[in-house]
Amino acid sequence: MILVTGATGRVGYRLMERLADAHADVAAMVRVEAKAADLPGTPRYVVATFDDPPPAEVLRDHDRVFLLSPASEEQAELETVFIDALVAAGHGPHVVKIAADGFADPGCEVRFMVAHRQVARHLEAVGLPVTYLAPSLYMEGLLDFAGSIQSEGVISVPAGGGKVGFVAAADVAAVAARVLTSAVASSGHVGATYVPTGPEALGYAAVAARVSAVFAREVDYTDVPATRFHESMLAAGMTRWEADGALELFEWVREGGADTVTADVRSVTGTEPRPVEDWLDESRAGFAEPPDLPPPAF
Repeated sequence: MILVTGATGRVGYRLMERLADAHADVAAMVRVEAKAADLPGTPRYVVATFDDPPPAEVLRDHDRVFLLSPASEEQAELETVFIDALVAAGHGPHVVKIAADGFADPGCEVRFMVAHRQVARHLEAVGLPVTYLAPSLYMEGLLDFAGSIQSEGVISVPAGGGKVGFVAAADVAAVAARVLTSAVASSGHVGATYVPTGPEALGYAAVAARVSAVFAREVDYTDVPATRFHESMLAAGMTRWEADGALELFEWVREGGADTVTADVRSVTGTEPRPVEDWLDESRAGFAEPPDLPPPAF
């Protein structure tokens, strides 16, 4: 059986859809029981958290675990607690961990990537079989600019001319589903690191141009000064840790760290990743009713 953590999030929910379509035997780990009622298919569920994992007898029922937790200051600590619970259960499940492009680069000091690197070191130390999915920035993150696109016709981030291989969450979920439903012994996925990306790397000016074309309205990109961006993040409700991380992330983008395009979506799933134009067209409703959120740090 597959245990899916983060099942209600942007990737986890789409993964649950994929696993339901595949008629896989799945259980979702949810914080509260009511969350399970809204998940695709008819999955089993486990009420637990990363810092209060399911008991060993429950964990032993799952030979594959999808590991995804929100980016937070405690992320590495929480995932480590959960991994230790898997080890203590004694059955050695195959872990499919969501990380982030850049996490495997020891020179990348973006705090979000550093947290994933710390978890990866722990997974290596305990010896669980693992596959890493380290996607580029999600196309869904562009929804957080919907408000400024509507009100000002602008996307404002301190990214300079840096490019990003934006990927749709559904494509990352498709890769995860294929790995989780493959025969572990023969699939070749154990020990692999996949970096799902879209079909091209785009600068934010190019993204603004694609938004303009799809929505038939003029949208520009402003390379906002880092200090002003940081102030706006704090004013919008981000913690200082999150706002500082956002600056690190966009500095990494500016320096070319996110300028990655791979064939991993196609090689694992057999289908091409969505181009940003198709994703924008599918996401019209989200841009029409923008979420009340600041632009994402990650």
